[in-house]
Amino acid sequence: MFKRICLFLGLNILIVASVSIICDLFGLRPYLTRTGLDLTSLAIFCMIWGMTTSVISLLLSKKIAKWMLGVKTLGNATNLSDKERKLVEMVLRLSQKARLTNSPEVGIFDNQTCNAFATGATKNSALIAVSSGLLETLSEEELEAVLAHEMTHITNGDMVTMSLLQGVINAFVMFLARVCAYALTSMGRDSRRSSSPMSFYLFTMLFEMIFLSLGSILVFFVSRKREYAADKGAAILTSRNQMISALRKLESSRSPTKKEWEKEKSFAAMMIRPAKKSTISRLFSTHPTVEERIAYLETLTDKYLSNYSFSYRH
Repeated sequence: MFKRICLFLGLNILIVASVSIICDLFGLRPYLTRTGLDLTSLAIFCMIWGMTTSVISLLLSKKIAKWMLGVKTLGNATNLSDKERKLVEMVLRLSQKARLTNSPEVGIFDNQTCNAFATGATKNSALIAVSSGLLETLSEEELEAVLAHEMTHITNGDMVTMSLLQGVINAFVMFLARVCAYALTSMGRDSRRSSSPMSFYLFTMLFEMIFLSLGSILVFFVSRKREYAADKGAAILTSRNQMISALRKLESSRSPTKKEWEKEKSFAAMMIRPAKKSTISRLFSTHPTVEERIAYLETLTDKYLSNYSFSYRH
């Protein structure tokens, strides 16, 4: 808990400092004036805040994941077990098959649930990490399919795509929330009088929560589509049956305990299997159900997969 608090405070200080410097460079004026909203300044301010937050989070994603999940990297480690050595070899082989310039860093985090994730700011500085439970539970063929799924996330640039999308959503949410809050708090007031700062900021927070929830629907929709694409990449790099078998094994493995869920929930969107099944609407799920993913894989014919030339996207 102490580490999370320190990380949260440090990240926010870094973001605030970065935004302040960028605003100074742009010579950005306050967007809320005595006579009303300066929409140009507001738009620039929101874009800077939204994109800066996402970019900094992306750049620090690998370090944060290593720290918070306690990932042990295997690249330079000695005295690897047979399973750990095979894990490293699989990632290297798959990265060559996927035509990555640099093989991703490989790591293990101590957790008895079956899970894996990929993260990193670029394709050439990525990390693939698996849980100790996954390493112990899956067969070599199933493990290879899971690694291929994560490798496809890297070659497709999904970490960058999702970060940029979230940044744009954040910017729109901030802009619309402030416009709506100003319009609401200015109703019935004399044109020469500004709205109450306190009521403006309270309504801003309310509208941000509403718009962020709506924006999340789009983010989660794109996330689910990227999962299907990663499953297809895994079927191409390994085989359709390997990926289906891995998904079934993941579905049948035990659910995380409350302690494990608390540890993993910040990274649920990056995991091949969410740390906890959502009880809310499917609109707010980062992953399709296992049944939907298997049904999608079964639509991919052997002829299609054999003729598909896998190459990472530039």
